This record gives sequence, structure tokens and C-alpha cells, in this order.
Amino acid sequence: MKFLFSTIALSFLTFICIAQTRFVRLVTNKGNITLMLYDETPKHRDAFLKSIRQGLFNDVAFNRVIKGFVSQGAELDETILDREKLHPEKPILRIPAEIVPTLFHKKGALGAGRNDNPEHSSYLTQIYLVEGKRQSDEQLDALEKQKGKQFSREQRAIYKTIGGIPRLDWDYTIFGEIVEGMDVADAINSSATDKNDLPLQPITFSTKILSQKEGASLRKAMQLSKS
Repeated sequence: MKFLFSTIALSFLTFICIAQTRFVRLVTNKGNITLMLYDETPKHRDAFLKSIRQGLFNDVAFNRVIKGFVSQGAELDETILDREKLHPEKPILRIPAEIVPTLFHKKGALGAGRNDNPEHSSYLTQIYLVEGKRQSDEQLDALEKQKGKQFSREQRAIYKTIGGIPRLDWDYTIFGEIVEGMDVADAINSSATDKNDLPLQPITFSTKILSQKEGASLRKAMQLSKS
């Protein structure tokens, strides 16, 4: 009986953990991108959801697009830092870093922008989608030596086949990934830009939090695709 109770309790906790996973859709003028937010980074997940509810990610733009690197959206660094300088009496609102070794800069990852602060804390109103490039063993070996850290076997396999930006690992918080619309993200990253990496044709987006029902349907589809 004790074993049965423990099994039921474990199953219930597993269900609760799965149910907590949240999905967000970026509705862009190039198509839709669906993001899964990681439960392993709850501060960033909850801050992003709160900012969406407040309308801070509606009618914003991808304003820094670097081909083969990232597509950055919402507020620019300069805008955020200038606003903070205007009100030095107010504490700077940032999200504490949640750098989890198993969450890395693979192609399609969702990251939080930040300035060069020693705490690695993130902006509230800036995100980026990782495009990146495929890496070789030699490149990964050199980065390990430079950073004094090691990539896992899984990281190496993904960086060599799918690609990403391993040099940003351990320095920026990754808090989600693209689960639908990778072709849209690729199209955004391939857009023509000016010398400041601003797309020549504006790429705008708004955000929508998917309902629990929509999320459950999406999770089911994801599980079927893996089977």
C-alpha cells in the first residue's frame, strides 16, 4: 500500500510539473513562432509571462538581426539604458540570472538580453532567438579551453548537427525554445538589414500566451512527433 501511494504521488507530481509548462506564440508579420518556456528557469518564465500580460511585448519589432547569429526583439539596449539613466533614483529592475548548464544556445533557443553586468542579470523587455551555425570539434575544443568549462556529449552532438552559438553559453540565460515555426525564425534571420543590423523592412510581432488546453494539445503533438 505504501508503495502504491508513493507511485500515485509521484505520478501526480509529474502531472503537475508537466502542466506548469507554458507556451507563448509570437505573431509576426512573417508568420507565427511558438515558444515553450522552461520550468527550470522560473524567474524568467514568470517575468516574460507578466510582461506579456502587461502588453510590453505587443507591437514590438525585431530590431537587431544578425544572420547566422541571433534575431533580437523588443527594446534595444540603448533605449533601456537611457531610460534607466533618466531615473537614477529608481532601482534597476532586472531578472536574476538563471544559467542552467543543460539549457544552452542551440539553434531555436530563446534567450534573455542583458548588458555587460557582472551578475549576468537580464533585461525585462528584450529577447533573442538563436540562429547560430554548425560547429566543429576543433571549435568546441577551443571554446572549452577559453572558458574553462566542458560541453556535454549532448551539447556537442547538437552543436555539430543543428548548430547554435556555444560561445554565449554560461553567460546568458536561456529560458525557452522554438517548438513551431522554425522556418519563420529562419526567414526573419535571413532578412536584409542596414549597417546597424536593423531589418530594411520592419519585422513586427505581438505575443499571445497559449491556454492550458492549447498547451496540452501542443504537448501531445510534440510527444507524437518524437515517437
